[in-house]
Parts: sequence; structure tokens; C-alpha cells
Amino acid sequence: MKEKITEQSIRLFEKKGFSETSIQDIVEANGVTKGTFYYYFSSKEELLMDIHLKYIDDLLLNQENILRDETTSCKSKLFAIVHMLIGNIKTQGASAKVFFREMRHLNEERLALIVPKRDQFRINIENLLNEGKDNGEFRKSLNTSIATFGVLGMANWSYQWFNPEGVISDDEVAKIFTEMILKGIEE
Repeated sequence: MKEKITEQSIRLFEKKGFSETSIQDIVEANGVTKGTFYYYFSSKEELLMDIHLKYIDDLLLNQENILRDETTSCKSKLFAIVHMLIGNIKTQGASAKVFFREMRHLNEERLALIVPKRDQFRINIENLLNEGKDNGEFRKSLNTSIATFGVLGMANWSYQWFNPEGVISDDEVAKIFTEMILKGIEE
């Protein structure tokens, strides 16, 4: 039931926004009572926190699996991360919208649990770019910090416009993005 409430809430938050979605909206959408909601969540903000944690924890796990492969080049790992972020829209697009758009509704204590994970995801990409610089895959003069924000900006913003059911696939978008990135940083 907790998962059902969470999934339905993601759809409501995506459609109406966190502020405009009431607990009453959530319980009606799930066909449950407020008591059921409060059995699983102490507040709407706790529910939002759960959504954020699941989203960022899944991204970090998938990213770490990509980075762990010692037989893969930095270029290939970069493509895999971009592809993962774009492909994630197919299955987690609503969660991505909620993650990026509704984070401002979390209090400082809850943000303190999310922000370090979000930062770790960024740092992992920056470390990958630095490794690519060190091994000659990327140019030595590359500002990896700025390039990392560029990668994240391209991939993370795509949830706003990318249609997984459209004429171009997630694989094609990831290839285009990675080519744009690499043509600017290849040696």
C-alpha cells in the first residue's frame, strides 16, 4: 500500500504540484482513508522525502554500477551515464520532475539527506572526466567542473521535453548528447 500511495502521489505532484496537492487528493486517488496515509507517512513532506530518496538512491546505484566496470573507457562510461539519465525518463520521468521541481518544499533537515547524494552523483561524473583527462581520453585543459554541470544540465533538463514514445529513442538522444560532449572534450 505504501508503494501504491507513493506512485499515485508522484503522478499527482507531477500534474498539480506539491503545494496544490492535498492529503485529501492523495487518499481519494488511492481509495484509502487519511488514517491509512498517516500509517505510512507522518506528513506530505515525509512522502516527498521518500520520493526524493528513492529517486536519487536509484540513480546513484546505477551510476556506481557503470563506474565500477574497469574494462570500459571513460568515454563509454560517460555515454552509459547519459543514456541512463535519458532512459530513466521512460520509467521515472514523473519522479524526475518531482525531484527537480519540488525539492524546494523539503525542510533543511530533509535537504541535508538529499543534497549530499545529489552532490555525490555530480562528483562521480567530475571524477570520471578527470580520469579521462589523466588517461588522455579528454583534453588536458578541460575544466571538468564546468563540463560536469554541462552534462548534468543537458541530461537532467531533458525530462521537460523528451518523449520516450516519440520518433527519437533514448539511445539516439544519449548518442547525440554524448557526441556533443565528446566533440568538445576529445583530445
